[in-house]
Amino acid sequence: MIFTSFFKALSQIGDRRFQRVLLIGVGLTLALLVAAYALFLGLIQVLVGDTSTLPFIGEVTWLNDLLGWSSFLLMMVLSAFLMVPVASAITSMFLDEVAQAVEDRHYSGLGAARKVPLGEAFRDTVNFLGVLIGANLVALIAYVIFTPFALFIFWGLNGYLLGMEYFQLAAMRRIGRARAREMRRKNRLTIWAAGTLMAMPLSLPLVNLVIPILGAATFTHIYHAIAARSGPAPSG
Repeated sequence: MIFTSFFKALSQIGDRRFQRVLLIGVGLTLALLVAAYALFLGLIQVLVGDTSTLPFIGEVTWLNDLLGWSSFLLMMVLSAFLMVPVASAITSMFLDEVAQAVEDRHYSGLGAARKVPLGEAFRDTVNFLGVLIGANLVALIAYVIFTPFALFIFWGLNGYLLGMEYFQLAAMRRIGRARAREMRRKNRLTIWAAGTLMAMPLSLPLVNLVIPILGAATFTHIYHAIAARSGPAPSG
């Protein structure tokens, strides 16, 4: 079921709606990172000013430039770490369009899906982003302690988080949040395994930016496969 769902999703990767969501997600992510950097530079300017006075040295004018370049290097490092989770979280606001594209092609007999209100989608996005970044920051300790297994820890952790989130997004469009959560609990191992499949390419630059789209499409197929197997009739 997992690989069948994955290859069905992969075969639809050229869909214009998939590409639109990808461009929106990456574009908003880049804009957010640039805005955060600009805000940080402005804070440095306010705190340090054009000149600073150092003990035993006196007034200097180069400290602002040094902090500016240092912050740029720091932002580049943080961007490499934050790009994927931020893009994943932001893109999740628009994954309803991906799920609808999948259903239009493969499940055209279904009625209209429940539309998730923008405020609810934004709240879910913020929560998901916080959990994703927080969990990965905490996992840095495990990466150091269990260095030979760091990649497997990364896959397992992010596979669990991505799987739970994307399945919830796909399922609650049809059966509501509470029933989606219940179905997720009953099928957590299958969902975790599928999420791990999504997490493996996260370590590949550029490819990792497509994962939210591919994940949403894959879990839409997985939801329908589980629903068909367990028997509940989809409802809006």
